[in-house]
Amino acid sequence: QVLLVESGGGLVQPGGSLRLSCAASGFIVSSYAMNWYRQAPGKERELVAAIDITSSYTSYADSVKGRFTVSEDNAKNMVYLQMSSLKPEDTAVYYCNTQRGIFDYWGQGTQVTVSS
Repeated sequence: QVLLVESGGGLVQPGGSLRLSCAASGFIVSSYAMNWYRQAPGKERELVAAIDITSSYTSYADSVKGRFTVSEDNAKNMVYLQMSSLKPEDTAVYYCNTQRGIFDYWGQGTQVTVSS
């Protein structure tokens, strides 16, 4: 059974940093592509970052490129999203995601609020 649990969200001032964590169980994260999405109030869920260790692939939304870094710890079976130079427009619920064919698996999300 695929299970994803996010943590690490919170309130941070503009310009600050946060690291989000995604604990995976039921599969090995290094064997599959892993994604971070976010959804702000009144907006659609958007893909923020993706990683696929098997093909040494990472990608980022233009809005976070150069500020966010996605990584994995295979020993802990964890996926991380390091966020720096945070802006108020980064405020959203952040979700960890993996896909199996037509099926999407999601965590419960973690709230990130960037405000002074």
